[in-house]
Amino acid sequence: MAGILHPDWQATFDAVDRAQFLPDVMWPWDMTRRASVPVDKTLNPEAWYAATDSDQPIVTQWDDGRHAGTAPGKTATSSSSMPSVVYRLLRELDADAGMNVLDVGTGTGETAGALAHRCGQGNVTTVEVDPAISRHAKQRLHARGLEPTLAVGDGAAGYRPRAPYHRILVTFGLHQTPGALIEQTRPGGLIVAPWGTHYSHADAIARLTVTNGIASGHFTAGVEFMKSRAQRRAPVDPRDYVPPTGVEGADESRTSITDERFAGGRRGVLPFVLGLRVRGCVQAVADKRGNARPIWFYSLIDRSWAVVMLGNDQAGSRVWQSGPRRLWDEVEAAYDWWTGHGSPGFERLGLTVAPDGQRAWLDDPRQSWPL
Repeated sequence: MAGILHPDWQATFDAVDRAQFLPDVMWPWDMTRRASVPVDKTLNPEAWYAATDSDQPIVTQWDDGRHAGTAPGKTATSSSSMPSVVYRLLRELDADAGMNVLDVGTGTGETAGALAHRCGQGNVTTVEVDPAISRHAKQRLHARGLEPTLAVGDGAAGYRPRAPYHRILVTFGLHQTPGALIEQTRPGGLIVAPWGTHYSHADAIARLTVTNGIASGHFTAGVEFMKSRAQRRAPVDPRDYVPPTGVEGADESRTSITDERFAGGRRGVLPFVLGLRVRGCVQAVADKRGNARPIWFYSLIDRSWAVVMLGNDQAGSRVWQSGPRRLWDEVEAAYDWWTGHGSPGFERLGLTVAPDGQRAWLDDPRQSWPL
């Protein structure tokens, strides 16, 4: 939490105990196994409390509630985010006593509880799409004497009965920023939300100021959040793109970009930037085959695809492309754009959301491009 938990939030962090909002059976992320593992408070209280005290995400629901048993499900659909990320979002929100705040995505109720502690009991509204999750959060909040207004519904629609809001916090990943949230924000108010494209799982915190019906601001840090249920992308099936004969018949070329150079930004800002610059594209990174790593690209606009066998050979890496789009050419151009501008981090990138659509930009909103 060093460098994330501002001293102003220490009292809230101490008062709103994460453990009090978590279910008896949950699935913390095991860094060693790189997987979610079940922990049952009844069977192993020591491991359960150790997980609640750690700075790691904890899944609390799988498959929109259809999951049963203790083995992890297919898709994580509700969770308790890493405390460092929660308090990074709260710090970016800059909420204070007396402000009217909307928390979109109640989840366990912990974030709504923190905001109620900070802003005052009557000043916080929280919306959750899943009735069962909302009911459990209400029980936990009320048991701790925290009573924000709880509503069940699509968070993208906001909650008009309590609008306008000084601050809106979204706690799931967005691809499209809902216009209703902008409409329900006071002029000069803030919307803070994890935002990303379909290109990869890389999101960033968007901190948007609302003025004249337009929300605009910089990204501040990279994160990874579960996507809005309404904005999830259907899984890409490679069989819909690549013929049974594989790369045979595709256009072949080479690239001078090496796996070392490309991988240097793979877990940081680069996938996020590529998503901003290459519209309607999904990346899939495979395990290494010998000295090369296959990276696939699939168009969401048509059936174009590409694959590059990224290695570190001086002769270059082999590329195959098929379809109306030259997807690797687009990715390579985006990579060159990024490096050509000094490999900017999240803080130099920004987002503007207007009634006519979303635009991304580098340094200056006047120099933007459509998403």
